[in-house]
Amino acid sequence: MSGKLITLEGIDGSGKSTVLEQLKAHPVMSSVVFTREPTTGWIGNAVEHAIHSNTDHLAELFLFTADHAEHISKVIQPALKNEKNVISDRYSDSRYAYQGVTLSSRFDDPIKWIQSIHSGWTIVPDMTILFDIDPKIAVERCGNRGKQTKFEKIGFLERVRANYLRLAKEEPQRFVIVDTDRSIEKIEADVVGLLTSFV
Repeated sequence: MSGKLITLEGIDGSGKSTVLEQLKAHPVMSSVVFTREPTTGWIGNAVEHAIHSNTDHLAELFLFTADHAEHISKVIQPALKNEKNVISDRYSDSRYAYQGVTLSSRFDDPIKWIQSIHSGWTIVPDMTILFDIDPKIAVERCGNRGKQTKFEKIGFLERVRANYLRLAKEEPQRFVIVDTDRSIEKIEADVVGLLTSFV
């Protein structure tokens, strides 16, 4: 028997990280291992540097992927083997959705190509909660929190959202879509309900 891996996904400004902070303080989540991608290790720091610089998109993907491999090896696998449930703020689907846009000029189907790179070694989540929101509202939220990254532009986020919805359609047994154009309290209540019924 092992623990379960639950991932939280969504475009920038979807409210995902805000709800995550509320979850961490929730009593029923006291035994859960909370983690994130990019990680806070040196590879994760390299990813953050790439996000905020003019790094080649393919190089950026491989940095994300290296960080993902380290994350699985050092955090996720040990926790699951110790029968701990893991909640990750972003995971492999972020790569498929985001880099599926940045690499669209290089590959006919970048999502499938990126998924092929992960095939055979990544751990597929038991459940993925997709925080879904209109990109216009998301961009407004991003603008309110300060300087925007290159990933926080409306045209870009519209394409990322479309990729997320494609992924959810392809794996309906894994994805649960939550409408996040509501109050944080309502979103949190829905997410807690999903998590407690699942784990």
